[in-house]
Amino acid sequence: MRKPAGLSILLALLLLPAATAWSRPSEPHRIAVLRTLDKVTARVGTIEAPIDTATRFGTLRVTPRACLVAPPIEPPERAAFLEIREQDGPQRGEVVRFQGWMFASSPGLSALEHPVYDVWLLDCREPLAAPSSATSR
Repeated sequence: MRKPAGLSILLALLLLPAATAWSRPSEPHRIAVLRTLDKVTARVGTIEAPIDTATRFGTLRVTPRACLVAPPIEPPERAAFLEIREQDGPQRGEVVRFQGWMFASSPGLSALEHPVYDVWLLDCREPLAAPSSATSR
């Protein structure tokens, strides 16, 4: 059975934005700015976590591996790849509670599921130095 030509064109048009979204260049940054919530005490805070450095929040250890910002010509978006671990007793050691990408514009899309703590991405700070575009003479 042959597909109608209009259906193929429609599918291509629907998939094109998704394909180009993944190929967009992003600007890496040095610090992930995270919002934290302790559900027991109702304390809200902000953590500035350097890339590849573990930062403590309660019993959690948050380590951002990347923090990317969309270029100025694109819709505003910040994304960070986070590893969140928790000490699970003296015998068991650390347990991974979350590992993946978080997006500032959609905090519920990929979130930490924890009974006591919430962590979500707010921003990325301190862009890495871009290579100089000036030619050496």
